[in-house]
Amino acid sequence: MTQTKYAIVEVHGKQYRAEEGKTLMVDRFAKQVGEEISLDKVLLISGEAGVKVGNPYVEGASIKATIDYEIKGDKVVVFKYKPKKDYRLTQGHREIYTVLSIKEFVGA
Repeated sequence: MTQTKYAIVEVHGKQYRAEEGKTLMVDRFAKQVGEEISLDKVLLISGEAGVKVGNPYVEGASIKATIDYEIKGDKVVVFKYKPKKDYRLTQGHREIYTVLSIKEFVGA
């Protein structure tokens, strides 16, 4: 049985599970589509050699990824209401996410 190689990485203050060859949807990056980036805040790496846990980050570990495209998330509806005051306010918001294609783990 082959164990899948994965890592827990921190991107914009949030933690995500990244696997080689898969995609990852994270908060928006201010970079161009097709650009290659390096994610340096790796909290954990699991692979054939075992599990490496950082304190708080794994030393010398990084993840190389490519920006595939940007996508809008689901609409979040904000509804404010005050009874007996004739006050109703509806707002909508769609967050923009960046889809990353994970290429390889470096230093794992």
